[in-house]
Amino acid sequence: MASLRWLSRISIRLLAFNVLVVFLPMAGVLVLDTYERQLLEAQERTMGQEGRLLAAALEATGRFEAADAQGILVQLGQRHLARLRVIDRQGELRADSSRLGPRRDDNPEAPAQTAVQPPDAPFLYRIGSLPFRALRRLTQPPVDEPRDTWEPASFLDAPEVRNALDGRYGATTRITPGSQRSVSLYIAIPVRIDGVVEGAVLVSQSTGRILQALYSVRLDVFRVFLGSLAVAMVLTLLMATTIAHPLSRLRRRAEAILDRRGRLRGSFEPSRRSDEIGDLERALAELTRRLEEHLQFTESFAADVSHEFKNPLAAIRSATEMALEVDDPEERRRFLTMVQNDVARMERLLNEAREISRIDARIDEEELERVAVDRLLEGVVEAFRLRRGSRGPEFNLAFADREVAVMASADRLTQVFENLLANAVSFSPAAGTVTVTLRIDGEQAVATIADEGPGIPDEHVERIFSRFFSYRPDHTDGGGHSGLGLSIVRAVIEAYQGTVTAGGRSGGGAKMTVRLPLAD
Repeated sequence: MASLRWLSRISIRLLAFNVLVVFLPMAGVLVLDTYERQLLEAQERTMGQEGRLLAAALEATGRFEAADAQGILVQLGQRHLARLRVIDRQGELRADSSRLGPRRDDNPEAPAQTAVQPPDAPFLYRIGSLPFRALRRLTQPPVDEPRDTWEPASFLDAPEVRNALDGRYGATTRITPGSQRSVSLYIAIPVRIDGVVEGAVLVSQSTGRILQALYSVRLDVFRVFLGSLAVAMVLTLLMATTIAHPLSRLRRRAEAILDRRGRLRGSFEPSRRSDEIGDLERALAELTRRLEEHLQFTESFAADVSHEFKNPLAAIRSATEMALEVDDPEERRRFLTMVQNDVARMERLLNEAREISRIDARIDEEELERVAVDRLLEGVVEAFRLRRGSRGPEFNLAFADREVAVMASADRLTQVFENLLANAVSFSPAAGTVTVTLRIDGEQAVATIADEGPGIPDEHVERIFSRFFSYRPDHTDGGGHSGLGLSIVRAVIEAYQGTVTAGGRSGGGAKMTVRLPLAD
């Protein structure tokens, strides 16, 4: 089996398809049988016409004489295709065109008098014709053919001649003398003188020339078939080399790229091929790259979560140990309060970690709808005003003069702008102002949330969207922030084919800018 490893399933299918395409033209050989019957029928009609012409010429003389029959044949000048013989009622031969010598040179298309036999079939022809002979035996009834050549003692022994002398059309088929494949057609036409049958015209011709032509066609078709079969084999090998082998290599690489624990042990190399196989290899290379990035993200995220849990857990352990050692109720209550705060911090970390994981896994499956961003922002800002009352900064809204709509989930966008507003409020002084603007820039909706806080240092502009990163100057409200809010914002916005950036505000403070494609 190892020696046939190259013959993969796809190679077998390619070979079967190519061979099938080659065999379809071979079905045309079967049509040659119908064509052969039509040629034989046409030959019989031509022979009948020649016989009737000779009979009509004899009848026109008004008498049945051998000299008249011989003279008519001489006048025909051997331009007829078949052998013509005139027989009287006693079965005696009165005239024979074969006794007039060779055919005239001015009729080069006329066949020779001797029967033309197809050459002996070579081994190639016998092999090629074997399935057709078997099919013919299955689909056609057997035909009883005489096995003896015709050499009568008297023409009266021939049934076609007797029919003609009785005033009827006579026809029969016999094996051509000297051949076991070719046959001769015999037609007898009555000759009437004054309404009385005085004799008959016997027309005979071998089918050897027709069979020879069909034999040559069949042999040529089979040669073309063998050549086409060889080409099909070569094409199959070529296609197996350029298609099946690369696919098998990709399959082996795909099986080896993961270990038993599902970890990546390598990647696909981008191909330089310009065909579909190359496209597949490049797609697999991109797939493994993205899979590797996702695995790295998952491992990094798990490490970050573990690291973030260490601090509150260490604080909880220290606070509980101290609470067990002190006797003062107030001191014990203070340590227990610290434990409660750290537990609440861990709960927030878990909730937001679960939320960002859910966004990565499910946001592509969420149903999108047309969301009016201006009305959604008004609702989010109004909710902040109601929650904070008279505390905290003021809100200043500046929206476009027409509706600004995007395709998204209203709940996800609400989550995005709540996180951005919460971030801006936490950095703004109590008497400050948070400015919310919404405008249209080309095919994008642009929302900006700016505060009057201390701003963002240049070295932290990109890091603030990283997981668990939090930059909180001492005088800002840093309580209740896990460092995942802006990471959630970026994950949602990028899932909607948008961008979110951070920067400084003229006059001091920070500015967050969200860009999303407009709804059609």
